[in-house]
Parts: sequence; structure tokens; C-alpha cells
Amino acid sequence: MASVRSFMSVKAAAASPVKYRSARVGAAGLGAPAGSLRACSSSRALGGDGGCASASSSGRSAVDGVLAGDGPLGIRRRGREVLALCSASFDGVRPVAAVAGAVQPAAASAFPERAKVVGLVAAIMLLCNADRVVMSVAVVPMAAQYGWSSSFVGIVQSSFLWGYVFSSMVGGALADKYGGKKVMAGAAALWSLATILTPWAASRSTIMLLAVRALFGLAEGVAFPTMSTFLPKWFPIHERATAVGISMGGFHLGNVISFLSTPIIMSHIGLAGTFVFFASLGYLWIFVWMLNVESDPIDSRTISKSELQLILAGRTGSKVQGSKYPSLRELFSRIEFLAITVANVVNNWGYFVLLSWMPVYFKTVYNVNLKQAAWFSAIPWAVMAMSGYVAGASADFLIKSGFSIGLVRKIMQSIGFMGPGVSLLCLRFAQTPSVAAVLMTIALSLSSFCQAGYFCNIQQDVAPKYAGSLHGLTNGIGTVAAIVSTIGTGYFVQWLGSFQAFLTLTAALYFSATIFYDVYATGDLIFD
Repeated sequence: MASVRSFMSVKAAAASPVKYRSARVGAAGLGAPAGSLRACSSSRALGGDGGCASASSSGRSAVDGVLAGDGPLGIRRRGREVLALCSASFDGVRPVAAVAGAVQPAAASAFPERAKVVGLVAAIMLLCNADRVVMSVAVVPMAAQYGWSSSFVGIVQSSFLWGYVFSSMVGGALADKYGGKKVMAGAAALWSLATILTPWAASRSTIMLLAVRALFGLAEGVAFPTMSTFLPKWFPIHERATAVGISMGGFHLGNVISFLSTPIIMSHIGLAGTFVFFASLGYLWIFVWMLNVESDPIDSRTISKSELQLILAGRTGSKVQGSKYPSLRELFSRIEFLAITVANVVNNWGYFVLLSWMPVYFKTVYNVNLKQAAWFSAIPWAVMAMSGYVAGASADFLIKSGFSIGLVRKIMQSIGFMGPGVSLLCLRFAQTPSVAAVLMTIALSLSSFCQAGYFCNIQQDVAPKYAGSLHGLTNGIGTVAAIVSTIGTGYFVQWLGSFQAFLTLTAALYFSATIFYDVYATGDLIFD
């Protein structure tokens, strides 16, 4: 393809060409008196009509061209003019001499910047879940050491959710306002501290233990709404379900790593050492994160101009205008929002039952030891990590193939609920731990399709501008259901001596929520 020349003129001044990645220049940086900056492109060689963008030195800007074209793009961000100047072949850029002197070429990147970003997000989601699972495994020897009953084990497991329910909404609002970089780092620092303190608190008193676990949940409740705010800024709309799938793949992989490694680490360095080990990984991640990631690609110094253009072009499909946050009355008056909320409630209900009780289930029902229980518990989460990526990639493929967003969300959500529901009902016929592990694997692997269902529905379809806050709100409500299910499982087992009654109830909720979501959910924008 022939090169397409892009050029800029300030008061009709000419300049020599220069290659670069991206530039941030303010009015003062232009070295010119107050006036106007006009940027134009010509794409007639490709059959296009070009485009122009203008920006005044007072900081106001107007974009007359189309982002998907090959002209320059001027974007206003916190008092700075960000100029991403691109041509169809990304060469032949001709800024004015004053601008050329201010622009420094960025070093070429070996792989896309957003690949590094999603890798680090997946890493912290892995640690987020790994730190939770340490307690799910450690609660077995702790219960034996301190003489806890099944009902009290349920209370200990649910105490994490007491803080989680309050921080989800706050975390989403903070991420929406301040960006995901600092909010995610602060949350990771706090939950890593709570992880270190857990065995110490258990040795002091049950009240101290419950307080520390609540603090742990308070910090971890920020992770998901922050991710919901962070990823849409770094990924165009046709890649977001895949990005969510990779990030959630890391989250589920945290189950596998923690389930398998915790008994081994515990046997070598003890109970307290295990918690310290996982917490130290969190602090290592914070160091890498703060040095390598920005909340928005516009602020990145290493992103290429072509990748920045791709990301910003992808934003046009979800960028909305508006300044008034919808009230709770407005939110819950929309049946479409209720459908997402119900899906979140049921997903959290089932997920935390399996997360908190799976090792206890295998030990109680099949009388396996702790290491065997960890292996049987880890296998389903390993498959879930992979299936989450498959779900995201499949959803993105269907959308790019022309299927409506609403239909794709409903297909994914139906798979994500009907599959686990059927699998949990079949558990009553499992006579061996191997068969039970297979059924658990099917249940969890199919439940990961929810990530491309209701999870993306709230994040990028119905209210992309308020993704973090609304995800926090719905997740907070879902967390209340998780508290009920986690405690309820303990009481059901203590009263009835069986897990099956509660698993049957969970399956019924899966089926009912599927019908409600498929009837009322939408892929259209409803809050702007």
C-alpha cells in the first residue's frame, strides 16, 4: 500500500518529516504565539476524503475528521493536547518545526503495550484469588487445631465477604474517578497485609480473625470493579471479551496454584509461612505494576502510535456523553439492569459455595486427605481458566461476525448457568471422587462463560461510562448472596449431614436466573 502523507501547518508554516510514536504537547510547547493549530490529512490514494482536526493554544480542541481514517487525532486530557498523528502506513508524518523539536521518538516495542497490560492484570487477579484460596485450604487444619464446628467454619469463610460487600461500590467509584493504576496497587497492598496477619489473628481470638478476614475482603472487593474500569480504556470493543477472558483466566488459575501449592508449602514452612509467602508475591507485583503501567494508554510513554490509534478508534463504539450518574431509582426501574443484577447474584451464590467448600466437600464425602482434596479441587479451576478465554474469544468472534451483542450475551450466559446447574444435580450420582471432580470440572468450566455474558454486559454494553461503579453495585449485591450461600452451606451440612440439598437449591437458582436473563437482558446502551 502506498504511503499516505499526513501534514500539519501552523499559520501556514512548513516542516520536515519525522517518525515518532505519540506526542503530548501543550500550547506553550509549540513555541508559537496564541493562535490555532490545524491538522489535516489527505487519503485520496486510498479513496478517502481525508480529515482535519484543529486545536487552539488556549487548550480547546475540535475534531473534524474520523478516527478510523488516517488523519491526525487531537485529544484533550487534563489540560494537555495529545496528538496521535498517523497515516495509513504510519509514515510520512510532517509536523511543524516547533512541534518536531518537542517530539521525542519512542523506542520500538517487542509486543503490543496492551499485551503487557493484560498480563499484569491477569497476574494480580491470580494473586487476588490465590490469597483467598490459601484460607480455604488452611481452614481444615485450623478447624482441627482450634476445634471449630462446620457452622463456624462457614462463618470464618464468609467473613471475607463482610468487607467485600462494602468496598465493591466504593472501589468502582474510586477507579472511575482516579484511574485503575493507583487504586489496584493500594488494594493489593492492603489485602497482602491482611494475608500476613491472618494466622496471627487466628491464634489470638476468633473476633480478631473475623476482623482481619473482613479487612482482607474490604481490600479485595476493589479488584473486580477496578478491572472493569481499567480494561475498556486499554482495549477496543472487539477485543474486550478476550481481555476479560485472559484476566479471569489468571483469576481462576490462582485457584489451581493455591490449591496445589498451599499443602506443599505448609508442610515445609508451616501455616504462618504459607500466608507470608503469598503476601510477598503481592508486594513484588505492586513494584512491577507501578513502574510499567498507566491508567490510560494516552498517558503511556511506550505505546506505539498505531496501537494508540487502534485503541482510541475502538473507544468510539462505547464512548458516551453525560455528566449525571443515574440514581438507584433509575437503575432499578430498568428491567435490563435487574437482569444483570440477578445474574450477578446467582453467579456469586454458586461460585462461593464451590470456592469455599470444595476441599471440605471432598474430604467429608469421599474421605480423602488434604493433599488429595486439593488436587481434586484444583482440576476444575484449571479447566475454568482455559474455558474463560475460549468464552471471551468466542463472544468476540460472534460479534465481529455480525451477531447482535444482546444475542451473544444471552448465549454465553445460558451456557454459563445451565451447564453448572445440570452438573450439580448429577453430583448426587457420583460414587467416587474422580467422577465428582469431572462433574465439578464441567460445572466450573461452563460457568466461566458468564464472563462473556452478564460480566461484559455491564462493563461495555448498557453503561460503559459507569462500568466500575455499576459493576461494584451489582457485585456488592451479589456478595450478600455469597455470604448467605457460604454460611448456609455450613448449616445445611451440620443439620442434614449432606451437601446435596444445598447443591440442588443452587442448581434451581441457576435455571431460574437463566430464564430471567434471556427474557430481559439487552446489549443496547441504556445509561449515558
